[in-house]
Amino acid sequence: MKPGISLAHKPVGDTSFSLVRAAMEELQAARPGKRTPVCHGGTLDPFAEGLLLLLVGQATRLMELIHPVPKRYVAEVVWGAETDNGDLLGRVVHQGDASHLTPVALEAALAGFRGWHEQVPPATSAKKVDGEPAYRKAHRGEQVVLPPSRVYLHEARWLAHELPRSSRLELTCRGGFYVRALARDVGRVLGCGAHLSRLHRTAIGPWEDPGPGRRVELHGRQVLPWCATRELSDAEVGELRRERPIPRAQLLAPDWRLPAGFPDPDAPVRGFHQGRLVMLLREREGQLACESELRGGL
Repeated sequence: MKPGISLAHKPVGDTSFSLVRAAMEELQAARPGKRTPVCHGGTLDPFAEGLLLLLVGQATRLMELIHPVPKRYVAEVVWGAETDNGDLLGRVVHQGDASHLTPVALEAALAGFRGWHEQVPPATSAKKVDGEPAYRKAHRGEQVVLPPSRVYLHEARWLAHELPRSSRLELTCRGGFYVRALARDVGRVLGCGAHLSRLHRTAIGPWEDPGPGRRVELHGRQVLPWCATRELSDAEVGELRRERPIPRAQLLAPDWRLPAGFPDPDAPVRGFHQGRLVMLLREREGQLACESELRGGL
């Protein structure tokens, strides 16, 4: 593995950090004594599967830029029972009659959650409470009450129904959205309770789940393709390193466009030098200034 972004498939049962740990061990074996930082670009719960981004080297600094781009999921929603964590591994806290459910009623319940809305994260989420992930407190038996967060659901559609038992849902959302919480809230609207039995993250931005046993490494123009691009000369790199702005000049359009109507992620401009992504730039008064330098490039 080289510095950059790797697309990996997380199987059901594994934790997101287990893939990070395996990547770190692989890097350590390839270059003994040299420590290369690795993190993931967004947690997947153990019961879930699908695309996990492994950020390697300087790419670990890109996490906040990946957070606001579209994420696509396919989920199986089970009707008639709400669990304390929103998935099949949780404790049932409410049971209800799902015999009245119809595709029309499910579509009407789902419609109210599209767009921006307030969502209370599950108590077993990775949200921090007093500096500690909420799930750790919940697993110790402590009461966890999380405040609502502003989240965005771009698209959601029912793929199939096996009523009154379950339904399959495909959705596209912004980072920070909890599909478990959506199932819980739709179940409450319908009065019968609901939880997830399966969750598959199929894509993040333009990147698709590579599937079990495969890994795809991204470098150069494949990194942050929703950002505009500025080619940099040797002299311009030197000016930016001295904290001096450079002319905006001609920016190249993004290599990938966000879905129509999706919220602006406030993306920086990618600065490329000799084919490598070396800087993230911001426009200031018609010029470009360095927001951060990616030493060695990606």
